[in-house]
Parts: sequence; structure tokens; C-alpha cells
Amino acid sequence: MSNPSEPEIPQETPQLRLLRRMVMGLTAVMIGGVLVTFALIVIRLADRTPTLPDQVELPDGAHAVAVTIGTNWYAVVTDDDRILIFDKTTGKLRQSVDVE
Repeated sequence: MSNPSEPEIPQETPQLRLLRRMVMGLTAVMIGGVLVTFALIVIRLADRTPTLPDQVELPDGAHAVAVTIGTNWYAVVTDDDRILIFDKTTGKLRQSVDVE
């Protein structure tokens, strides 16, 4: 006869043990997947920063309103309705387009 103050702990069945291990494994895989996804997003976004020269010499009286960057050029839209296209490697003005 058993002591009434000590409750009997039922033995874990093999199916229940398998289910518990499968749930633990799935939890570990899901946590790993979230961490890998987060790391990939951070890595992909970190190396996409555009490079521009420290200074851009605009014509007299022109002030930059917007900038866009291409593969080997960048364009500056000025407040006097011009688009100035510069070479990315040399920084020299390639073309000036008047916006009407």
C-alpha cells in the first residue's frame, strides 16, 4: 500500500514522450527560423547604402532640392528647375537638363 501523502506520478507513455519531444523540436526550429530570417533581413539591408561624394559643387545660386543615384551617376534637382547629372567617379558635371 502506498502512502496517501505522496501522490502517485503516472508513468509517461512512449507516445506522450514522442509528442513532447516533437513539440520541443518544432519550437527550436521555429525560433531558429525567426533568428535566421531576422539576420538575413539585417544583412540584406545593411549593404544597400548608396555612396555619394562628400561635397557636390553646384552652379552659383543653385540649391539642391532632391538627389537620385544611378549605377555610375547621380542627379541633383535644383530649386531653379534644373536637373544636374554628375559622374559618380570623377564628380564632374555630365549634363544639365532644364525642366519646363
